[in-house]
Amino acid sequence: MKLLTKMTKMAVFAASLSFVGTSIAAEPMNLDALLKTLEQGKSAQSEQNKQREQEFAARQNEQVQMLKNTQAKRNQMLSESERLETQFEENEIKLANLTDTLSKRMGSLKELFGVLQQVAGDSSNKFATSVVSAQLPGRSTFMDELAQKMGSTSKLASIEDIEKVWFELQREMTEQGKVSRFNTDVIVDGGNKVQKEVVRVGAFNLISDGQYLEYTPSTNTISQLTRQPSSRFTTTAADLQQANTGVVPFALDPTGGSILGLLVQAPDTSEQVHQGGAVGYVILGVGLLALLIALERFVSLLLMGGKIRRQLKDDTARDDNPLGRVMKVKDQYPNVAYDTLELKLSEAILREMPKITRNLTLIKIISVVAPLLGLLGTVTGMINTFQAITLFGTGDPKLMAGGISQALVTTVLGLVVAIPTVFLYTLLNTRSKGLLLILQEQSAGIIAERSEKGA
Repeated sequence: MKLLTKMTKMAVFAASLSFVGTSIAAEPMNLDALLKTLEQGKSAQSEQNKQREQEFAARQNEQVQMLKNTQAKRNQMLSESERLETQFEENEIKLANLTDTLSKRMGSLKELFGVLQQVAGDSSNKFATSVVSAQLPGRSTFMDELAQKMGSTSKLASIEDIEKVWFELQREMTEQGKVSRFNTDVIVDGGNKVQKEVVRVGAFNLISDGQYLEYTPSTNTISQLTRQPSSRFTTTAADLQQANTGVVPFALDPTGGSILGLLVQAPDTSEQVHQGGAVGYVILGVGLLALLIALERFVSLLLMGGKIRRQLKDDTARDDNPLGRVMKVKDQYPNVAYDTLELKLSEAILREMPKITRNLTLIKIISVVAPLLGLLGTVTGMINTFQAITLFGTGDPKLMAGGISQALVTTVLGLVVAIPTVFLYTLLNTRSKGLLLILQEQSAGIIAERSEKGA
């Protein structure tokens, strides 16, 4: 307050000086007039200070009254708080007594309702994931609401609730032994919904149009698997959907989709071949080349053998088969000695040998090179695996799966190509040697015949 008074006096004094300065500038004034002016200003300032002190005193009384009102209200609230605390403690005692009385009156029923609550909660989760809910939706909602009602509010279940729980459990067990049909929307490739006839096999699988379906509990939708298992499984699904009576073999997934998911993720033959990489493609290329050469040689030797057998039954030599061309040597040199004829016949057989044994060596080389290519792919795959281990460690097996797959697949491809190629080479080599043996036998007979005539 003193500070406010000093500031007020300074402001009045500044105004007085300003007024005096203005008066002096406007009109000259003597010392007596100046003193009188100062006295008038001091008197006006005292009046203003008194007025302000009176206003402050009036406001101070108002503030004191407000403080008293607030303290009275606080005391009232404290009293109310004490009353409520006392009432809360009394209510807790009453609640504990009532709870104890309820527990005593319930007796064994309390255990029964506890089991009912647990069964309702477990059944809610079971019904939500069961494929039976695809045909009978909404069963888990009642179980979930009943479990929450008995758990949160401690409200007892009615006779109707208990009977409904029993009914739903019995219906679930009954439906697990049925194969039923129903029409519903199925999400196909592209995300479109199509109305289809769905066959439900117990609580295990859903099929439609010979394909396996997937039930999504979170959205209560049925969708077609983007990738189906092998044909030996889908064939049984088609047979089951087409059958009306009788016993039909069916590939059942007792895990409710887990095994089916693993079968779907398993790579088929084409995908396994692609895992071999560039080395695998090279192995398949040389294997295909060996197969084509073997087919050409097999057909050629088969036709050639048929012509030689026909030539054996005919004494007239023909140019359409190796034996006929060898026999013509005898007619071309009718008067030479048998030793000279022997050389001529050997020369003719040597000329026929490349035609009979053509490309057999290439098949043999491929049978040897294929396992070596498989070994090359194995080494390459292991190098990739160790590089992945060096960079990322062994925490994630998927990082090493690519290299290991290449290592194993190329080895398998090399053996798959080499083993049949060895059999083909052996078969063709045996057949070609048999034809050459016929030529040598007939040549020896011709030489013996010429030797007998010379003797």
